[in-house]
Amino acid sequence: MRPPPSHRATTANLQAVYPFVSEGPIGDQGPLVGRDVLGAPFSFDPWELYRAGRLTNPNILVLGQVGRGKSSFVKALVWREVAFGRRAWIIDPKGEYGALAEASGSSPVDLAPGGPVRLNPLDGPGGARNADPDAALRARVELVASLTASSLRRGLQPDERTALELGVRQVSRRAAAPTLPDLVEALFRPDADAAASVGTDVAGLTASGRAPALELRRMIHGDLAGMFDGPTTAGLDPDAAVTVLDLSATFTSSALPLVMTCATAWLQSGLGAGRGGKTLVVMDEAWAILSDPATARWAQATFKLSRSLGVANVVVVHRVSDLRAAGADGSAEEKLAAGLLADAETRVVFGQSPAEAAATGQLLGLSRTEVEAIAHLPRAIALWRVGARAYLVEHHLGRHERALVDTDAAMRR
Repeated sequence: MRPPPSHRATTANLQAVYPFVSEGPIGDQGPLVGRDVLGAPFSFDPWELYRAGRLTNPNILVLGQVGRGKSSFVKALVWREVAFGRRAWIIDPKGEYGALAEASGSSPVDLAPGGPVRLNPLDGPGGARNADPDAALRARVELVASLTASSLRRGLQPDERTALELGVRQVSRRAAAPTLPDLVEALFRPDADAAASVGTDVAGLTASGRAPALELRRMIHGDLAGMFDGPTTAGLDPDAAVTVLDLSATFTSSALPLVMTCATAWLQSGLGAGRGGKTLVVMDEAWAILSDPATARWAQATFKLSRSLGVANVVVVHRVSDLRAAGADGSAEEKLAAGLLADAETRVVFGQSPAEAAATGQLLGLSRTEVEAIAHLPRAIALWRVGARAYLVEHHLGRHERALVDTDAAMRR
């Protein structure tokens, strides 16, 4: 049997057969990431691509099984962006970014129950540094509502949310940077004027705020005591090139979503204080926040502020099922996960198991070719979806970067 005749076509037509071969270059602005499958250099910078109209938002989602090079890529990207004059604020639940911080001239901030460092999560969302007091007040209310709902593991009742809002107003009038103990005290002992403003008395408003107050008290006197129960420790430098919050002391705690949310809120306080300007905010092990409906809603709201603050959020998870864990198919929680994905227009997908590849393709809108590719990707190669374009990119490490990104040293020892 004779073979079929050869066929010639332009790359514009061939892209329908194998899209990775024919995509045009993404540009040469920003740090070099590695090379695409054809050997061409591949550079990436979310701010440059946004400026050029290639992206409508700067946020990045990074997916990958353990051992496929996901963490190495994120650390190398941060290191290279810093060389381009960017900054990075990193939520580090497992304590893996210390070497990167030290190489950048700072020390990781170790946050642990009973430790020497305290962060005031209310300092940022409503501090005096915020030029819009109403926006600051709303941000504080949303933060404490998310923390309380997450801790209660249910949605807040209208009277509970009202009690929280009035408590936040009460403490915000009294101090430029109120603390969680201030808020708990206000919930246990509300003002008579606040109670009258919603048609009740002090006893009624106290009863409405009692459950939220008891849950927030856990962060003051319970298993999280000594982390968020006072003013922010003096001497912390959010203006460093790389700021790492090491949360490894609470990584196995059921309170990890609360800890990560409070830590993220404190970091973001600097953005509202005019310190934004091309900053990567890395949320590693983001499943802890995104799998909880209350904290996930709060995270989605902060993502929507990224463009106005000049921030690129980098969300790092293992698989799409981490994002869908908050609810069943078709639930409000699943739709919330889809909304978070829509707010991350750059998706970097390292190797996935065959069982996860199909779900990943469905949630991210991948083609059949792309789904087949991510099920067989070797280490350090990822499928990039940058807007509507797709690339297969091999991530390269420099000789001096390997010590900064190494997460396998304990296994080798």
